[in-house]
Amino acid sequence: MADPMKIRATAKDGTADVRVLMAHEMETGQRKDASGKVIPAWHITEVTASLNGKPVFRAHWGPAISKNPYLQFKVKDAKPGDKITVTWVDNRGDKRTDEATVS
Repeated sequence: MADPMKIRATAKDGTADVRVLMAHEMETGQRKDASGKVIPAWHITEVTASLNGKPVFRAHWGPAISKNPYLQFKVKDAKPGDKITVTWVDNRGDKRTDEATVS
């Protein structure tokens, strides 16, 4: 299982600013190792976020996203104490879900 995501969510005037740092190697499938063999593709394909269990964000990604991707987005109608949950799924079927409390 991958390392936990670092999620920060701060509310101001009814909108939460959410920042997420994901730990993932994000291989494109185009690089070669020292022996010349192609390194297989391994990247996040879908990211979803929810506020108190209600979906608020969905993104479909491909191999062009950088290693350890950083994501930032805003969520309306969020207040301190609400729960933000972020989930990613990669092309190998690995999945990671973490949550943070809006401050």
